[in-house]
Amino acid sequence: MNQLDFEGRTAVITGGAAGIGLAVARRLAASGAKVALWDRDEMALEAAQRAISGVVFTAAIDVADADAVAHAAEMTLPALGRIDVLVCSAGITGPNVTTWEYTPEAWRHVIDVNLNGLFYCNRSVVPAMLKNDYGRIVNIASVAGKEGNPNAPAYSASKAGVIGLTKSLGKELAKTGIRVNCVTPAAVRTAIFDQMTQQHIDFMLSKIPLGRFGSVDEIAALVCWLASEECSFSTGATFDLSGGRATY
Repeated sequence: MNQLDFEGRTAVITGGAAGIGLAVARRLAASGAKVALWDRDEMALEAAQRAISGVVFTAAIDVADADAVAHAAEMTLPALGRIDVLVCSAGITGPNVTTWEYTPEAWRHVIDVNLNGLFYCNRSVVPAMLKNDYGRIVNIASVAGKEGNPNAPAYSASKAGVIGLTKSLGKELAKTGIRVNCVTPAAVRTAIFDQMTQQHIDFMLSKIPLGRFGSVDEIAALVCWLASEECSFSTGATFDLSGGRATY
């Protein structure tokens, strides 16, 4: 694993107790960062905290709760001293059904977590970053936000929204020391697969020219570069991690 210089830096990772979020947290901590993990799974948070060496702060929250996110930010600042990096990895897939079969309740739940929750988290850390005129925000979108996956309308729409929000916020902060980017992975085999049908999993694999799913460590490698000081001239951008599926 190549290491970047995160000595003296602090990072918040949502969905940090498992999957992509945990891989990112481990890589950042190994590179010297203090990390805060925000996740709704308390048991997974405890396990993650034990698995990561260094300074690890945890907050058991649902990112879809705006007040809980604001409180987590208020608690994280004194615990870590500052917030230099935010990686928004928390997300759900929702059911795999057609748009006309989707229930409004399921639609709202996916949008609340994947898009509204990400907005709450971005919104909560920017003021702290502005005080130091430095920050890196990396939002985890999806190739589904570029192309739209059939039988995943809420997920696809939410991730398209993440791309749009990233572009907007990146331009708003372009004259500051804060950079905002997103990544669009194709399918990565994590516990989120448990929320999908096998038919949908097979469909996603069929679309990847490399013929395999990505790994969490491959995603973490790019995310951590985007979270570093070296990422100084990219903002509002979308970085592809789709195994050749979406090369635009």
